[in-house]
Amino acid sequence: MRLTTALTAFFFVVTSTASVFAGEVGLQDIRIFSHERGSALAVTIWYPSKGDGEPALTGESKIFEGTPASKNASIKEGRFPLVLLSHGSGSRVEGMAWIAKVLAEAGFIVAGPNHPGTTSGDSTPAATPKIWERAQDISTIITALVSDARWQTSIDTDRIGVLGFSLGGSTAMELAGAQADLDAYVRYCDNYPAMMDCRWFEGGRGFVNNKQVTVEKFDLRSIDRARFEQSNRDPRIASAVLVDPGLATAFNIESVKSIDIPLTFINLGSIGKIPVAVLSDRLAKQVPNAAYAQVDDSDHFSFLPICKQGAANFLKSVGDPDPICEQGVRRSRADIHEELAILIRQGFERHAAQLDAKTRDWRK
Repeated sequence: MRLTTALTAFFFVVTSTASVFAGEVGLQDIRIFSHERGSALAVTIWYPSKGDGEPALTGESKIFEGTPASKNASIKEGRFPLVLLSHGSGSRVEGMAWIAKVLAEAGFIVAGPNHPGTTSGDSTPAATPKIWERAQDISTIITALVSDARWQTSIDTDRIGVLGFSLGGSTAMELAGAQADLDAYVRYCDNYPAMMDCRWFEGGRGFVNNKQVTVEKFDLRSIDRARFEQSNRDPRIASAVLVDPGLATAFNIESVKSIDIPLTFINLGSIGKIPVAVLSDRLAKQVPNAAYAQVDDSDHFSFLPICKQGAANFLKSVGDPDPICEQGVRRSRADIHEELAILIRQGFERHAAQLDAKTRDWRK
């Protein structure tokens, strides 16, 4: 699933000055050079802070409400678990600010990039399946942060996790040890051509330099098979939470069965209404240490930030095709976010409890 709107370039503003102040959550925007990309990644970090810094909103736009934090605040003393974020296709890390704030308030350092080629304003069908690039983005950030004097003394390197949404969920699966199966991916789009991600590959449009461009149909069979199916396991990742993970039907089952870290799968939607593209209850059963939950009366877009009043009408007025802000479910997005926040926190805290239990057993 992906966010395909022609206005995605305007959906997320990185940071703006805010009158609302969240003194406990710090925020920094940094750049980390990626050898894989040959350029720097734009990375945002949220963390437990001392309450100083400049009040700011992340993700504030004409469409979405922003999330308050304290920009460039001092980090609290101590060692904290690190959670890496991977956003959905056609979105941005700023769209995950609401959950980043929740995790930072709970004592996590949270960091995520805007993945080049699959970010709003910079997204094409040909770049979308390059899941190995996204996985490398996350690994690059881990390497940079744990070796950076500004962060290394604050990060508990035994507790590094990843939270992925949609295509970001696929990224998290890869980092956990799952390997994609190109033939299965091709069969999926052959069997479900009306699915949102498969329609994207039919071509017609993409986004480059914040402008819509015309693109040809992309043949999934042209994907570099070796890279698409390679292992992107990062042994430093100790747990993962996957919300509506993409490629749910296209992972090599034997690789999934070999995953040796705790995973938490979350599907958005009531039973029977979750798209096959992201339905992951069967995947959860294949992972030795996995939990599964589904959030009733929600949909795939419920993970996005809270929409401003009038946003749905605005999107209709400009011909946007995706129901990003439609009230298609009975629950408010704020209510859904509250449930998701609990499930996501529980996912990472479940790993922490298991790690503590192992430590106690080792000391006996």
